[in-house]
Parts: sequence; C-alpha cells; structure tokens
Amino acid sequence: MALPIDVSARRLALARGQPAALSPRLGKHSDEGHNLGVFGGLAALSLDALSSVAYGPEAMVLVLVTAGAAGLTYVVPLTLVIVGMLALLILSYTQVIAAHPDGGGAYAVGKAYLGRPFAQLAAASLVVDYVLTVAVSLAAGAASLGSAFPALSHHLLLVSLAGLVILTGVNMFGIQESARLLTLPTAVFLVSTFAVIILGPFHSHPVARIGTSLGPLQATTAVGILLILKAFAAGCSAVTGVEAIANGAPAFRSPRTAQRTELVLGALLAVMLIGISLLIHAHHIVPRGGVTILAQLTAASLGTGWAFYLANVSVALVLGLAANTSFGGLPVLMQLLSRDHRLPHLFSLRAERPVYRYGITALALAAALLLVAVGAKTERLIPLFTIGVFIGFTISQVGLARHWLRERPSRWRLRAALNGTGAAMTAIAVIVFLTSKFLEGAWVVVVAIPLMMILFARIERYYREVASELRLGKTPPPPRKRESVVIVPTSTVNTLTQKAIGAALSLGETVIAVAVAGDEDECARVKHAWDEWHPGVPIEVLLDARRSLLRTVLRYIQSVEDEDALITVLIPEIVPRKRRHEILHNQRGRLLEAVLKARTDVIVARVPFRLHE
Repeated sequence: MALPIDVSARRLALARGQPAALSPRLGKHSDEGHNLGVFGGLAALSLDALSSVAYGPEAMVLVLVTAGAAGLTYVVPLTLVIVGMLALLILSYTQVIAAHPDGGGAYAVGKAYLGRPFAQLAAASLVVDYVLTVAVSLAAGAASLGSAFPALSHHLLLVSLAGLVILTGVNMFGIQESARLLTLPTAVFLVSTFAVIILGPFHSHPVARIGTSLGPLQATTAVGILLILKAFAAGCSAVTGVEAIANGAPAFRSPRTAQRTELVLGALLAVMLIGISLLIHAHHIVPRGGVTILAQLTAASLGTGWAFYLANVSVALVLGLAANTSFGGLPVLMQLLSRDHRLPHLFSLRAERPVYRYGITALALAAALLLVAVGAKTERLIPLFTIGVFIGFTISQVGLARHWLRERPSRWRLRAALNGTGAAMTAIAVIVFLTSKFLEGAWVVVVAIPLMMILFARIERYYREVASELRLGKTPPPPRKRESVVIVPTSTVNTLTQKAIGAALSLGETVIAVAVAGDEDECARVKHAWDEWHPGVPIEVLLDARRSLLRTVLRYIQSVEDEDALITVLIPEIVPRKRRHEILHNQRGRLLEAVLKARTDVIVARVPFRLHE
C-alpha cells in the first residue's frame, strides 16, 4: 500500500538529507505555554515574593523587639535598606532576562560568567530553595487555614499534602492554566493589602486589639550592629521569590514581557513593604499571641468584620498557592541542567501540553517528603528557607558585575557598581543567616547544597564517559552488513507463535525457534507438534529439568553470539484487553528481555498479540 503523501514526502526529504517540515499541529504545539502576560506572570510566578510581606516584616520585628521600644525604631530604616536591595535585585534580574531569555537565572549567569563550580553552586542552591518554597508555602497556608478553621488545626500535614496534590495536578496541564487558577486569589490579596496600607494612616479602629498580650515590652538585648544585622537578614526573607520570573522566562510571551513583570513585581513589593513598616511604626505594633502582625494591621485598618476575614483568607490562600512559583521555575531550571548533562536527560522531555512533567513530579515528591519529615511545621522550615535563594542572588550579582568589567559597554561603571553593591548586601545576609541560624536547622542546607553539587558532577562525568565511548562529534567508519539471525523463544504451537515466526521471517535471513523442555518425552512432543505444523523454520528444544526459560535461553544465546552475525531475539507477548488483566498473564517475556539486555549485546524486540473484545 502506498504511503500517505505527507509521510512519503517527509521520508524522501530525510533520505536526501533535507530537514523534514513539521506538521501544522506540531508547529502549533511547540509554541504552547509561552503565553503569560504581566498579570498572569504575577499570578503564576510571583506569589512567593508577594506573599512574603506576610512574614518578612514580622520576622524583622521579632528580632528588633528583643531590644524593646528602642529596637522598633529601626523598622522603617531597615525596611528602606531592604527595599534598596530589592531595587538592585529587580534591575539585576531584568538584565538576566535580557541576556538569558531561555531561563535559568543565577545558574545561567554563573555558567556564562563565573565557570562551572559557581554554576553548580547556584543550581544546587536554587533547587534546594524551590523545594523549600513549596514546603514553607503550603505549611504556612495550612497553618493560616487552621487558625481560621480550628477543626483543621490537627490535620495540617494532610491539608498541606492535599494542596500539593492539587497544585501538581493543575501544573500538569500547563503553567497558563495554573495562572488562571491563581488570578482571583492574587487580585483579592493585592486589593486587601493595599486597602490596609491606604486606610491605615487615617484611622485606627477601637476593636483593633486582637490576639493575646505577651506582657509589657522589655528589652533583653541592647541595640548593636549584631542585632541590626540579624534583623536585616530576617527581613530579607521578604524579597525571596523575585528570581522566579527570570528562572521561568520561557513561559512569557517575550523577554520584554518578563522584564515588565519583574518591574511590576518590584514596584508592588516595595510599596507594600514600606507601607507595612510605616503602619507598624505608626500604630506601635508589637507581636501578640495567636495573631500575625499583618492580621493586627488589617484589624487596625479595616476592623474585624467581613473585610478582616476576607483579607486574612486571601493571605492564607496566597501563602499556600505561593508554592506555584516553584512549579513554574524549577522544571525550567531542571531542563537547563539536563541539557548541560548535570541531571538525567528525561528532565528535558516535554509532555503534550507541553510541560516538563518529570520536573514537576520530582518537585512534588521532594516537597511531600520534606513536609512529612517536619510534620508540616513552618517553624522547622523557616531557618532553611532564605539561604539558598540569597546564594543565588549573590552569584547572579557577582556574575553580572564581572560581565560589565570584562565587556565594558556604555555606563559599565554604574552597572558594575550597582551589581557589586547588591552582591555585598546579599552576601552579608547569607553570612549572618548562616551564623545565626546554623544550629536551628540551617546546617541542613549547608550539607544539602554540596551533596547536590556532587550529584551534578557525577552525572556530568557519566555523560562525558558515555560521549567518549560513543565517539560523539567524530565521524564513525561506514556501517558493515552482517548476517541476520532471528531467534524466537516459544513453548507451544499456536497463533501467537505463528505471528512471531511470520515477523521473524520478515526481519532476518536465518530464523531459529527455541523451546525449553523438562525431559526427553516433553522434548519429543514439542518436536512432533512442530514437524506437524511445518513452518519452514527449525526449532532447538533445550533440556532443563527446572524448565527455566530465562537461564536456558540466556545460556543458548551466549553460546551462539558471533561478531559476524547480528542476532535479534523476538519475544512474543499477549496484550490483554484491559490493563488489570496483565496480572493474569506471566511476565516471562519482560523478564527475558531485561536479562538479555543486561547480559548480552543482542537486539531484543517484542511482538504484541492483542486480544480482541
């Protein structure tokens, strides 16, 4: 039968060495997933950064309050310093997007400008941070829901895992679908937070004192450089997540759209951080039992009616859904790592949607294991949270500074100074956080990141050895035609045997059937049935008292292997009507295939026989 025109034309083009044209459907498919606009990008990739206003300022206040009222006077100045660092990071990542539109963020910068060790350090830090982001976000969201609905407070791990399953399933359909899901909670969160900031300076409701008092504010620590540095490092958790847009840049309509989204994120986050810090100072907010500082500000600005509950539920949702940032960024990073031979190549495969489903699955499994290990307790995750991303920040800034010093484009001194200042600030945050939180759990990250780097190096070495053995990049000698021998393992004469022998005769010049018998009588019966059928193919009946097909056939094939002959083993198998019926058939064919691939150099193929309704 003649081939269809499009198939034959494609084969003819390939035969002539010309690239075959993609079908219209494939061409359309290849562009799917690159459709995020500014607001969709904020919803899909920025919730980690935006939601950090719920815990970043509070983390800073918790450090400063140990110095009493004198310490709280530093809330606004420190916030302004953090916002200055945020501005440097935002400008830096817009440059990263322009230079590396394929994504990767700090990893791409480290690879391009600093070399392999720094690239591996950036990648390991980002992988650890992305997994922690999922775990922290879901655990924090579950805790917020538990505060609003006490019945859930005893099932935080179950709530976290349920949220993880939902996010994983949605992202399997593509990042654009996840952005649609997150659009409404993002909008409600932004509107409610800005309402708190705008209305807060004008009035403070008399019912704003929520939660339980922790007693009179007393100083237990003097204000000093160490306290200021600790508060700065704690407050820096408010800028985590700003790298996700650069890491997931391929999901946007264009690099320019990704840059605009990065700038909008920076503006929103800066305004919210400054507004919240000013309200903390104006209302003299201090930590209280059972409520967050953001909840206190919400009560002070909006009262404790329906607006208060709407705002806090939106915060809880956004905290939980902030995990989606990792689902947009980590699979792209893993694809780049696999392309550089530092992760298994399967992470570069896309599904039909198309999404990197292996990367999404790996992220979900790692986050689930981490949540189970810590019991979905946020306080056990926070000490690990900031270190990885700030290592990535530092590498990105240092790499860009080196790039400007080397290339010296227009205004290179200003660019190098900005990136150098940003690198110094983020490096200080890393050092302070490591020293102050090491015994509280930060040591886990100190161990995990080097182990991840060793894993990258081992995988890269493996692929390098494979490439050397395959002589990739070198022209091999011309192929040599060899005699073709096809061996068909069988047991009885039936339709399955008939189909397998027919396929074997179409493939090779010499076909041999092989059967296993337990004794001489069974051997004679098999030969008699074969002679009566008379297929024109000889059969070798091998004697084995245990009737071990695997061991006997393997031994036979090893005995006939020959460099001058190409041996193909054709294994017939039954394909049942329903998947659940597979357990009703023996799996000797699959076991034989696995053994032959592991112990011989023969070609192994299977001939399916489908059972019909």
